[in-house]
Amino acid sequence: MAENEQAQQPAGPDAGTVDQQALDEVVRFTSELIRIDTSNSGDGSCRERPAAEYVAERLAEAGLEPVLLERSPGRTNVVARVEGSDPSADALLVHGHLDVVPAEPADWQVHPFAGEVRDGVVWGRGAIDMKNMDAMMLATVRQWARSGIRPRRDIVLAFTADEEASAEDGSGFLADRHAALFEGCTEGISESGAFTFHAGGGMRIYPVAAGERGTAWLKLTARGRAGHGSKINNANAVSRLADAVSRIGAHAWPVRLTPTVRAALRELAALHGIDLHAEPSDDDVDALLDKLGPAAKLVAPTVRNSANPTMLSAGYKVNVIPGSAVAFVDGRVVPGGEAEFRTTMDALTGPDVTWDFHHREVALQAPVDAPSFTAMRAAIERFDPGGHVVPYCMSGGTDAKQFSRLGITGYGFSPLKLPEGFDYQALFHGVDERVPGEGLHFGVRVLDHFLRGVPGGGRPQH
Repeated sequence: MAENEQAQQPAGPDAGTVDQQALDEVVRFTSELIRIDTSNSGDGSCRERPAAEYVAERLAEAGLEPVLLERSPGRTNVVARVEGSDPSADALLVHGHLDVVPAEPADWQVHPFAGEVRDGVVWGRGAIDMKNMDAMMLATVRQWARSGIRPRRDIVLAFTADEEASAEDGSGFLADRHAALFEGCTEGISESGAFTFHAGGGMRIYPVAAGERGTAWLKLTARGRAGHGSKINNANAVSRLADAVSRIGAHAWPVRLTPTVRAALRELAALHGIDLHAEPSDDDVDALLDKLGPAAKLVAPTVRNSANPTMLSAGYKVNVIPGSAVAFVDGRVVPGGEAEFRTTMDALTGPDVTWDFHHREVALQAPVDAPSFTAMRAAIERFDPGGHVVPYCMSGGTDAKQFSRLGITGYGFSPLKLPEGFDYQALFHGVDERVPGEGLHFGVRVLDHFLRGVPGGGRPQH
């Protein structure tokens, strides 16, 4: 394996930076972190502390001084800073979460918390989302410590709790209560970007996230006249709620293109040999998506707002008409689309149903012409010269939302090279989540190369 790995290293002055120990460690750390069950069901019962202590120990072994921080007992975050060589450069935040969504062992081929390495593939909950990135972060800074390497910018490492729920015990707590630990950070990188997307015909795309839709989880409440189930009731709360939910589910949201999505469409069209002649217009988007084949999946969820009814609750007995009924809706909002979202929800719910935000987070947008994005593109293409980096907007959200309160511009950049058949997006929160060891090796090489040389000047303009 060592000879094979060295043979794959590209030529150049820094070709030997990542050693075999780092390649071995990233696989081992991923496996061992998976074995620490940090399932977050959203009810407050998750305890990330064992994983946080594991991470802190690995960082301390590399000569760093990790800080463990909790808002609630057992909901532990870890922050450490790697000092850069240029004190005038802005700092860069690299963050990953320690919690995972629950998994039902009976549904899996391999127990989701066994961390088994089978035929070079690491299996388990968190292999993709996102203990793999946590392991890459650890392997990279430990390699630097062994080799005496210092990045140009200060690198702030944050391993967070509670990302898979409200983030109140994780990045939200850190941003609100411990902002000083992130002093100087103007940009950050984390999950959901720089993975191999196979677009057909041998085309390998690496989407790097430069935006996120906002979170707008809603609680709908319908009120009416309680009564006997056998009587005619024209003020039935359940009927009123059902009508509103039906309207929301059937609504066709208009296209609203953001700069990040426009850039994605331009680059994807060029890769597919489609001459746009001009900027993609809102009216042409659906027709353009039809021409992009599998790559349309990267863009389609983010060209408009969305609202999906997800939960219903009403009544307590079949022959009793309740006086109220409740529903929950998962809304997502493109950058700049909140006013339209509010107006539309007012119209769709109607006069007999009220709505409020159950959970709300901002939409994000990051410049795709920034020097740091150029450096991400170069790092990916250095280690996969046949790959094509494109910007995209995430349909969901990450801890970057909370860190944006500190003025930190967030990108999704957790590099992985995946063979055909590994559907990264389907494995997120899916059954049989797994990651190839060679994909982790690629990630460490790319992350190391990017972090050591990423440019950093003044704060980016928004």
